[in-house]
Amino acid sequence: MTIDVKICGLSTAPTLDAALDAGADLVGLVSFAKSPRHVSLEQASALAERARGRARIALLTVDASDADLAALVAAVAPDVLQLHGQETPERVARLKTTYGLEIWKAVGVWSSDDLAAAERYRDVADRLLFDAKPPADAELPGGNGVAFDWTLLAGLDPKRPFVLSGGLTPETVAEAIRVTRAPAVDVSSGVESAPGVKQPELIAAFVRAARAASSNDGRSSS
Repeated sequence: MTIDVKICGLSTAPTLDAALDAGADLVGLVSFAKSPRHVSLEQASALAERARGRARIALLTVDASDADLAALVAAVAPDVLQLHGQETPERVARLKTTYGLEIWKAVGVWSSDDLAAAERYRDVADRLLFDAKPPADAELPGGNGVAFDWTLLAGLDPKRPFVLSGGLTPETVAEAIRVTRAPAVDVSSGVESAPGVKQPELIAAFVRAARAASSNDGRSSS
């Protein structure tokens, strides 16, 4: 079984190239004005074209309107639509029907109760992305550099794909994979020197560490 490695919140051509050169399977573009990783419609389109054919493109949005989503999908042509807001299962299902894209639904995790609540998305999202539940005063639903108790995921059905996110770094991703046997990992702040400022050497180190960890637990790298 291979592991998918995603570098999210890329906003410049050099850091996008760093992720592609490192062998990331997915690159993430953020459309959320409050985020330090936000890219405009024009930037997202240009970055997506730069990545196309070398990695899958994930478009991250937070409670975007129908009109905004239509414009974004038309401009970016993503492979994955990553939803980080309060989207209901009904809305997730509707977006899946409308766009025919692979859909990831982010779920904030603090306790086993959060995992139980996430089950309502299982039949409408292609993957659940488990992220640390943000602090009460946080302005961002993700990318806060906070981890959660990975052992909460240890009992998940390995046949049901999910993505592990939240506070991962090049130093911690191997242990996170060992504990959760996650089929995919997603990093943003863990490869930055400041919010939104990606570091090529950290991107490369993260991908190497994730690949090595997946090989060590019996999975082959992609």
